[in-house]
Amino acid sequence: MGKVVGIDLGTTNSVVSVMEGEKPVVIANAEGTRTTPSVVGFNKDGELVVGQLARRQSVLNPQNTFYALKRFIGRKYTELTPESKRVAYTVRRDETGNVRIPCPQLRKDFAPEELSAKVLRKLVDDAERYLGDTVTGAVITVPAYFNDSQRQATRDAGRIAGLEVLRIINEPTAASLAYGLDRQNTQTIMVFDLGGGTFDVSLLDVGDGVFEVRATSGDTQLGGNDFDRKIVNWLAEQFLEAEGIDLRKSDRQAFQRLTEAAEKAKIELSGVPVTDINLPFITATEEGPKHIETRLTRADFEGLCGDLISRIRRPLKRVLKDAGVSPMQIDEVVLVGGSTRIPMVQGLVRNFIGREPNQHVNPDEVVAIGAAIQAGILSGNVKDVLLLDVTPLSLGLETISGATKKLIPRNTTIPVRRSDIFSTAENNQTVVEVHIVQGEREMAKDNKSLGRFKLTGIPPAPRGIPQVQVAFDLDANGILQVTAVDKTTGREQSIVVQETSTLSSSEVDRMVKEAEEFAQQDRERRERVEKRNRSKALIDQSQRRLREVTLDFGSQFASYYRRQIESLIRELEDGLQRDDERGIDRAQADLQDALYDLNREVRLQFEEEEEDDFFGSIKRTITGESKRDEIYPPYQNDPYDYETYSPNPPRRSYEPPSRGRDPYEAPSRGRDPYEAPSRGRDPYEAPSRGRDPYEAPSRGRDPYEAPSRGRDPYERPSRPPRRPSRPPSRPIYEDDWDDDDDWF
Repeated sequence: MGKVVGIDLGTTNSVVSVMEGEKPVVIANAEGTRTTPSVVGFNKDGELVVGQLARRQSVLNPQNTFYALKRFIGRKYTELTPESKRVAYTVRRDETGNVRIPCPQLRKDFAPEELSAKVLRKLVDDAERYLGDTVTGAVITVPAYFNDSQRQATRDAGRIAGLEVLRIINEPTAASLAYGLDRQNTQTIMVFDLGGGTFDVSLLDVGDGVFEVRATSGDTQLGGNDFDRKIVNWLAEQFLEAEGIDLRKSDRQAFQRLTEAAEKAKIELSGVPVTDINLPFITATEEGPKHIETRLTRADFEGLCGDLISRIRRPLKRVLKDAGVSPMQIDEVVLVGGSTRIPMVQGLVRNFIGREPNQHVNPDEVVAIGAAIQAGILSGNVKDVLLLDVTPLSLGLETISGATKKLIPRNTTIPVRRSDIFSTAENNQTVVEVHIVQGEREMAKDNKSLGRFKLTGIPPAPRGIPQVQVAFDLDANGILQVTAVDKTTGREQSIVVQETSTLSSSEVDRMVKEAEEFAQQDRERRERVEKRNRSKALIDQSQRRLREVTLDFGSQFASYYRRQIESLIRELEDGLQRDDERGIDRAQADLQDALYDLNREVRLQFEEEEEDDFFGSIKRTITGESKRDEIYPPYQNDPYDYETYSPNPPRRSYEPPSRGRDPYEAPSRGRDPYEAPSRGRDPYEAPSRGRDPYEAPSRGRDPYEAPSRGRDPYERPSRPPRRPSRPPSRPIYEDDWDDDDDWF
């Protein structure tokens, strides 16, 4: 079985973590950062880019770059607020009323779950690269105030990404796991989670390894993006008043630039009292280009966000009321989420609770760490920890009057089972329809519909006489099972409410298959790109190496390799231009071999120069011996043996470790073994043109010495073979031969 990780799928950034032993570890992504932007895009070539690479193209390619997907997941189009739909890309509805996001580059519509699955896949790939093992399961966190449809949609995104989602847990609950794992004394903790797109607040009792959630509340449409939008609107209104152009509607690129500038200004105002916003060439008119150059103070920013602070106060009051505690009874306040760095948010918490919030835990990573701890609990690596979570919203039935009958109130500890007795509304009624809803409104039509089913076969009777028992079973995974039983006949009908997301089972299966196919295409495209990058890098490396060798040993030494390598470089460049995969592979392999031969020759030069000493050089100059003859004794063979001096002698029992070549063959294939390294030259011609053929290449050398320094003239230029167990066979070259002996 593969590894199980914890994933914080955020609106702005996402994080993945894993348990190593008894300690949770945050995994850095391929770019080297510990947080991955929750952005998905398709570049001009149709290639998928996720994370920081997608975020970089958001200004130049806004219609094919998708962010803040968490606000759309598991929601109908009619449930979206006008603010959430104000993004640089297009958001539309399909024929069933679900949210769809068109991608002009691919001419295809995506569901938010499908795009979120690509972020999850990116996190899993980074985790597998770090762990060196396959990741098959995950614990994914969601905002505490997500309804059942949004939770099931998050589970579907995990399935599309190829993961087995073991548990969906609330983000504040996960943060409490990371914060209070080692605590022994029981404390009441408030977790204040303000992220990029959602806001949650939870009260928990933590101690002795038990984490019990007492109450939770929040707002799934409130987060750091709303603070950014306040600055965007302020900038756009100023520009509209001065130039008469509304940048929010006229130009997508200008709107995206405004959004990024607003986010940057918000971050800077958390540390400094004033910031400058400069956006040159934001648009152009007949009069010429237009720019934005203004200054925003922290006081002005806080004045713009007054209504958002009021929206934060309401869940704070509600959670204290539901838990039945006062601010004085709270022992610790933990801040979670990047938006909690805003000074006025910290001031609100400080004034409301009456104590300084705890900030020693990284707010960007604490949720993922808690998810990893929960994954360790489920896999058995973490013991003696009990997590008791609650349901964030009430669950009930629709009655005959259209009102909601709540069976499981919000903030009820799960798992839980509740039941009640219902009856017929008309005389002789034989069918009862059970309509399950979720929400806090009194009327069923104002709440979220989770499913319907019918119980048939009820005996005819006056209204109010038949008794139908309806039971709700909510397990720890948040999966609801509803059962209706006629107590008279024993007939039973049930439904498992786990398909309440905006995607059907067939759509999820189709998206899983498409994700696998798309992943294969991405891998093939990435391999082609990497192959071309390697080829270009190899070309640069070869050219650079040739220049270095020429400077170190002269142009004559590198001339043979230069012709060979430059020919292969031209062949490889031609293959890249023609997009010939087979030609690229062949030329790349040949160029690597040629570069290897060049490096080996250079290495031998350096080794012999380092090993040579003054007296040894004098001795070899007088005797004509090679330095290798000192290490390996001369071969005791007949010097006039025709077979030995044959250009292509038969294979010997001992063969040096060079590939398939005769041990006495020259470096290039098929040449005479005693031919000089350059083609067509006299074997005893000096390496440089115009010199005496018997003149030594360098001063003080033997006239019959090979062009390389300190080597035997009949020695092959490759690295000497390992010392054989028995003397090999090679002709001996006597030192007392006369110059008149022309045995050739």
